[in-house]
Amino acid sequence: MLVKWIRCTVVDRRGFERGQRKWAGLLGEPGFRGQGGGWSRGRQDVAHIFAFWESRAFYDSFMARSHDRLASAQAGTFKNAQVRLFDHRFDVKTGFEPRFTDADLLRVALCRIHEERAEHFVLMQEKVWNPAMAGSPGMVRGLFGEAPGNEFLVLSMWRSAAEHGKYRTERVERLALRAQTEADVAALTGDVVDMESSWTV
Repeated sequence: MLVKWIRCTVVDRRGFERGQRKWAGLLGEPGFRGQGGGWSRGRQDVAHIFAFWESRAFYDSFMARSHDRLASAQAGTFKNAQVRLFDHRFDVKTGFEPRFTDADLLRVALCRIHEERAEHFVLMQEKVWNPAMAGSPGMVRGLFGEAPGNEFLVLSMWRSAAEHGKYRTERVERLALRAQTEADVAALTGDVVDMESSWTV
C-alpha cells in the first residue's frame, strides 16, 4: 500500500474546506483505499491530509488522469504544500485499514535516520515502539512507512487527545532510552492532528 502525506498552510480556510469535500470524487478511482485528515493542533493554519492507494501504479494513473480536475476546487486556498509518498512496511497494532471514522486524533512523526542505523531503527519500531503503542488504551490503529533516503513515517490514530496524552507522559522517555532512539535519528518532525470528519473519503 502507498501512503501519501500532504501538509500545507491554508490561507482561505472556508474555501479550502469547501474544496476538501470535493475529494469525495476519489471514491470511483481504481486502487483508491481511503483519505482523511484535519488541522494541526500546534499551528492553526496547517492542514494534514493522508491518502492511501493499493499501489504506486494505481496512484500514478490517478495523478495522470483525474488529479488536476479534483484539485482545481482548492486552487489558491493554500500555500507551501509538501507532499511525501511512503511504502507501507508494517502495521502498528494489527490489521491497519485506511478508515478514519473511529478516530478523533492523528499523530504523525517523520523520522530521518542515519543510514547505518536504519536497520536498527526498523527493528526497534517492531520490538519496542509497536507493542507499547498497541497496548495503549485509545490507540485505534497505525502504520509504519518508508520512503527513499532513510525517511520513515509513523502514523497513529487515537480515540481522543486525552488518551494520546496519557501515552505520551507515561511512556515515551522510557521507551526512547530502551530503543536508543537518539542514536538512530538524524531529524524528527511531527504533529498532532484534530480529525475533520467532513474530509474523510
